[in-house]
Amino acid sequence: MIITHLSATNWRNFRQIDVPLSERQFIVGPNASGKSNFLDIFRFLRDIAKNERGGLQAAVASRGSVAIIQSLVVEQDAEVAIEVRLADTSESAETWKYAIGFRQAPQSQSYSHRYFASLTHERVWKDGKLLIDRPDAEDEKDLDRLTRTSLEETNHDIRELVNFFHSITYLHLVPQLLRFPDLITVDSVETDTNAQRSGSRSRNKSTRTQLGHGLLEKIASVDEDTRCSRMKTIEEALKIAIPQLEHLEFKHDEVGRPHLSVRCSHWHPSSPAQHEEQFSDGTLRLLGLLWALLESDSLLLLEEPELSLHVGIVSQLAYLLFGMKASKNQQVLVSTHSDVLLTEPGIDGTEVLMLTPTKVGTEVKLASDIGDVRHLLKAGFTAGEVVFTDPQSEHSERLGLLK
Repeated sequence: MIITHLSATNWRNFRQIDVPLSERQFIVGPNASGKSNFLDIFRFLRDIAKNERGGLQAAVASRGSVAIIQSLVVEQDAEVAIEVRLADTSESAETWKYAIGFRQAPQSQSYSHRYFASLTHERVWKDGKLLIDRPDAEDEKDLDRLTRTSLEETNHDIRELVNFFHSITYLHLVPQLLRFPDLITVDSVETDTNAQRSGSRSRNKSTRTQLGHGLLEKIASVDEDTRCSRMKTIEEALKIAIPQLEHLEFKHDEVGRPHLSVRCSHWHPSSPAQHEEQFSDGTLRLLGLLWALLESDSLLLLEEPELSLHVGIVSQLAYLLFGMKASKNQQVLVSTHSDVLLTEPGIDGTEVLMLTPTKVGTEVKLASDIGDVRHLLKAGFTAGEVVFTDPQSEHSERLGLLK
């Protein structure tokens, strides 16, 4: 199952979003245009589906407040709204539709002190049939109910939808956290580019694998047959990227801590294997990316996966994402600054979302809906050659004048 359409209102950089989504979707735009904030919409849906971690209120609190989530170009009390449509494939009929709206809880109402947000609406459709429509009569009797979504309740009618949101995966691996998990704790760093330091311990645990801090524990947690199969696939991929690599192994040390180790063909036979703390940033990032692709069978969110990777590997990432998601019917959303990543001729204009800052918030359009871009793609140019013409380049050139 994939998300085939996204609509959002008053979310961070965006006054309005209304775009279709493909199985493989690339998000491009200049710095501070909102690429991370765009991906955060899907992470927010994941977070509100995790009842054991606080649901809607924890999702809002981890981002600071409703006021911080709210678009800066609208009035302070504006409603924040998200709507997603889901289907088996981008060509299939819609199976699910989920819509949620919320705003800052009015202080005049008798909410418990810890509540940050109040639902303005929540609706769920399955196969075109409206299953949930809130506020309902029960909400009118007890306004505190509007601080919790239906995704947080035990509702078997929407369990498939809840499980899908719950399984959304985000990856932005920080190599130093993987190398030195005992020296750098998750509490000591921002859990992501939008998170606040005041978040709960459970939220920090949930971000460990996303940042790489808990990747080794994640690998250790799966059954041995699955782990061996995935490690073999990763080893084969790494041998292509690093021809001298001879063997990749996962093992525990004498005190039971998990480690990755490699041996290379050009080393002396008596040389010891290297552990993850000696791996390059690029090797660690590629390894984490491959594990995430093999592990996830839902929506996978990748933030700038090209970081630290050789240009030759980056040029093959789009092929890799297409091949691995197709075999698992998996959806992948990728934010990127790399024109090389988008050099694959098979990437068409419907697979690229272009974010453009304006005076009233960032505008989001399919590349295929922008006339000049569409004509160039039809003329045979690759997406990487077309969509990274930076309208701010004349200003960025001035950076070289700073002293």
